[in-house]
Amino acid sequence: MKKLSLPQTDLTVSNLILGLMRITELSDEEIRALFAAAREVGIDFFDHADVYGGKPHYCEQRFGDAIRLSPSEREEVVIQTKTGIRPGYFDFSKEHILESVDASLAALRTDYLDVLLLHRPDALVEPEEVAAAFDELESAGKVRRFGVSNHTPGQIELLKKYVRQPLPFNQVQLSITHAPLIAAGVASNMQGLDQSISRDNGLLDYSRLNDMTLQAWSPFQKQFFNGVFLGDREEYPELNDAIDELAAKYEVTPTAIAVAWITRHPADFQVVLGTTKPERVREAAAGSDLPLTREEWYRLFTAAGYLVP
Repeated sequence: MKKLSLPQTDLTVSNLILGLMRITELSDEEIRALFAAAREVGIDFFDHADVYGGKPHYCEQRFGDAIRLSPSEREEVVIQTKTGIRPGYFDFSKEHILESVDASLAALRTDYLDVLLLHRPDALVEPEEVAAAFDELESAGKVRRFGVSNHTPGQIELLKKYVRQPLPFNQVQLSITHAPLIAAGVASNMQGLDQSISRDNGLLDYSRLNDMTLQAWSPFQKQFFNGVFLGDREEYPELNDAIDELAAKYEVTPTAIAVAWITRHPADFQVVLGTTKPERVREAAAGSDLPLTREEWYRLFTAAGYLVP
């Protein structure tokens, strides 16, 4: 398992993250098996959100009840959660952030969060309120590090104007078939080509220039929650052929190749796994530090439908 020393933090952690968004239907024993599989392959970073589970803090509660980390075990892992999504709207008010964190701590059965992310940009954000909430949470020892999710460079800069703490994390959607983050830069300034349109205001370059770690969610999704590309030979036959050939070459599964396409990038992404199956965690781990060549990386990129001009 590849380890990353994350800029702007004191953390050295796995470049794979286990996301716990889908654990509601698992038994406590199955949650423990999933967590154990992650720890066995070297994953020490675990991702939650207050909104996961169909009702507030439900996935956090299921995790906390099932795992029940001892103090020494708690210090060995990074627990990250997110706040800001409410039914039908987003809320970055100081009151909601503080209330959400207290509820997350109770659900997760922990005294502190290693990382708190603002989940999706709130159009009504008042950055002074965010800053006040972060200061209170940090001084109380409830949150050690802060970041964002799905934010653009301008939205991040607005927060940084008021927030005193570093913002070293941004969690964004990324897979081989959902890669505008990367693809726009490859084909920049090409009139009439949809790929050249920047949909995030240059977030990848901004993040690298400002020492922000990007966390890639939905690494196997075709687009936005419309199924996975792995094994989909109707929509992505060329891509799956290429993935299968590379999987055979490196003696891993297609899952590992999909992970490796992201981890090969020099931006040092962390990959957020959403699986609930221990065997898929083990398969993904094989892609943590798999050394795809440039030619192989670009082959997958073009097989997914992107243009290399």
